Amino acid sequence: MAKLVIIRGNSGSGKTTVAKALQHRLGHHVLLLSQDMVRREILRVKDGPDCLALPLMQQLLFYGYQHCAFTIVEGIFRSAWYEPFFRSAQAWFQDQIFAYYYELPFAETLRRHQTKPNRDAFGAEDMQRWWVPHDYLPNIRETIFTAQVSADQAVEQILHDLSAPSAGACCRPASP
Repeated sequence: MAKLVIIRGNSGSGKTTVAKALQHRLGHHVLLLSQDMVRREILRVKDGPDCLALPLMQQLLFYGYQHCAFTIVEGIFRSAWYEPFFRSAQAWFQDQIFAYYYELPFAETLRRHQTKPNRDAFGAEDMQRWWVPHDYLPNIRETIFTAQVSADQAVEQILHDLSAPSAGACCRPASP
């Protein structure tokens, strides 16, 4: 059965680093769907409610569901704006969703941003404008990664979760 890994958090959290390392560790034929790649590079559209990238991301997600053992989605994915995307994910992947959210202080995301190749593309003012603390998904339980969790530890945690005998149990919708 196809499995979905969701890696979310504010800008500069480390999502892309972990997603790429995870894709490498899982092997070939693993779809990595980057919100920034689709939205900023392929379509060149702004984020927000009813983002024009949403239908394409849903189609790519469905492709992953149909053709890949693992699909990884990573990005900020503000919960309110991307609710239709996550509803689709639940309909297709059901209890095979493994979701992770980076809960970091703003200062830590700024520090991490300085280590990125695109660190000069935007700065602290932009990141502050985009900042949404505690933006958890309402119907998908997310494992929280804090500043103390290294990229390697995050990858190992996700791999462990994916291979656990009760895989999927960690990501059933949280109780209201």
